[in-house]
Amino acid sequence: MKEKYENFCKALDRLKEALTVEPTGLNLDAAIQRFEFTYELSWNLLKKHLYQEGIECHTPRECFSRAFQNGIIEDEELWLKMIGDRNLSSHLYDEEEAKRIYQQIKTKYFALFEKLKKKMV
Repeated sequence: MKEKYENFCKALDRLKEALTVEPTGLNLDAAIQRFEFTYELSWNLLKKHLYQEGIECHTPRECFSRAFQNGIIEDEELWLKMIGDRNLSSHLYDEEEAKRIYQQIKTKYFALFEKLKKKMV
């Protein structure tokens, strides 16, 4: 569990770094890629934590819902919305859509990850 948490924290730090520079084409791509890593590590961290609590989940949607039900995360709706943007981001070729997702990451999703980090300490 400790290793999963540390990996999540490292990815979150890298995402933060990517969000502090001007979102040029390359930086936009880097931020979205780092978001994808952080997202994957977040739901796997929740999966492991919930398993230790005797709760099984197998998909991001299921893990986010169970984490919300158990008071680990807030704003279930936004976490579930993140799933859609994460799925879009891995097949993204539209620059306007990339900019929209980047703004979601910067203004909403990063804060969710930060709250999860504090909750899982």
